[in-house]
Amino acid sequence: MSRTLSTPSVTARTKHKTVATWLAFLGGSLGLHRFYLYGMSDWMGWLLPIPTALGVYGIERVQQLGQDDQLSWLLIPMLGFTLAGCALRAILYGLMDKTRWNQRFNPDVPADALAGGTHWGTILGVGLSLMLGATVLMASIAYSFQHYFEYQVEEARKISQ
Repeated sequence: MSRTLSTPSVTARTKHKTVATWLAFLGGSLGLHRFYLYGMSDWMGWLLPIPTALGVYGIERVQQLGQDDQLSWLLIPMLGFTLAGCALRAILYGLMDKTRWNQRFNPDVPADALAGGTHWGTILGVGLSLMLGATVLMASIAYSFQHYFEYQVEEARKISQ
């Protein structure tokens, strides 16, 4: 009886690389991958929703006030950079070696345990993270630079008149 009770607790604490990859890809901006790997007391996991919420607020400001709202120029890229950073984290999780994964996140299991293994789901998560992360990063950079240079041109016109 005690053997059956101890076995589920060991498997419940095992952190799987595929799950962490998908959590970082889909819910990384909410800190879900951090909570999965480090627990609910991880302060970085609790900080991740802040730039996400600020970016969503920036999108709402653009919808209400138009594209000339300068505060939204700062807030929207926060969302994009957070999403791109979480996609990068998903890629790093997915490409981590099985032995290193188990040593870092599953120290109680053997180094070659299946929890750190790479599966087709892991590869799919890495591929989607690469595509979405690169797209969001480039869009955030383009949005930031476009509005910055438009602002500079406007200020130069004001000075020249």
